Amino acid sequence: MRRDSRARLGLSLLLVAGALGLGAAPATAADVHSATPTTAAIPSASAYALDAAVERTLGADTAGTYLDSRTGNLVVTVTTDRAEEQARAAGATVRRVARSAAQLDAAMETLEAEAKITGTSWGVDPRTNQVVVEADSSVSVRDMARIEAVAERLDGAVAIKRVPGEFRREVLGGGAIYGGGSRCSAAFNVTKGGARYFVTAGHCTNLSANWSASSGGSVIGVREGTSFPTNDYGIVRYTDGSSPAGTVDLYNGSTQDITSAANAVVGQAIRKSGSTTQVTSGTVTAVNVTVNYGDGPVHGMVRTTACSAGGDSGGAHFAGSVALGIHSGSSGCSGTSGSAIHQPVVEALSAYGVTVY
Repeated sequence: MRRDSRARLGLSLLLVAGALGLGAAPATAADVHSATPTTAAIPSASAYALDAAVERTLGADTAGTYLDSRTGNLVVTVTTDRAEEQARAAGATVRRVARSAAQLDAAMETLEAEAKITGTSWGVDPRTNQVVVEADSSVSVRDMARIEAVAERLDGAVAIKRVPGEFRREVLGGGAIYGGGSRCSAAFNVTKGGARYFVTAGHCTNLSANWSASSGGSVIGVREGTSFPTNDYGIVRYTDGSSPAGTVDLYNGSTQDITSAANAVVGQAIRKSGSTTQVTSGTVTAVNVTVNYGDGPVHGMVRTTACSAGGDSGGAHFAGSVALGIHSGSSGCSGTSGSAIHQPVVEALSAYGVTVY
């Protein structure tokens, strides 16, 4: 969470509410469904904007936001009377929770210090007001006991679940984009100063400076930036003179135009497009996620239930025309339920000063 001056809290949220035409009669805490949703909706433009405003202005007085599974409305969790009053005045649906953002952050810091085990990930689920730890099949019984002992000391702030498979970066040797003898997927085409680029996973761009559209094919682009581990994004500049469209392949003969970018909201529906599993769908289940890969951790990620597999790395996570993330990895897929992790694309766009188009 970014921390900003409290003096701007009420005004900022009221300006957002007024500009977006949000209602003046917010729901009460009793109206909120905090369980994992049975169906997921795509946030409206106003919900994305309100989510960004809440993160920017409420700071430590909120423990996150999520989409209500029944109404599709954005729910703002609050921990103080002042924040509750301001959020209600702005027309937001409000839920009072016990644990603050600082408490959840402290729980994650404890996990980082005492339970950073390869094959685990953890992130915040605002619906339960907890940090949810996922441990894959590679985590031993002894290490599970260690995680459980740490969680027990944190007074209910941490929940633990086992997931099948193993958390891996999903690069394939051997199509989509090719470099360094490996296959990845491109996420989104972006632009800066008239030049065209694409963004993809940093663990992909770490592998090679030159990228092709086919195995052994001519170079279409050259790496201009890469960040992995800690983050997982990279950028490649087109050098073949092409001006590709700002769309995502839906693998059914059609494409999805991408016109904006936002941060994903817990509870929302997303789709993932990658060169191996093509288009899969899922729901966002946690934000501010740390994933402990074998070759280093990544932080500030988003966890979803979309299916994915090797070669999908770098692919697009999106909802309608909104770019959300760059595919990083998963622990695999069981039936229609996966654990796809994405790097928030907004962070990557900001790092490189580029925009979707």
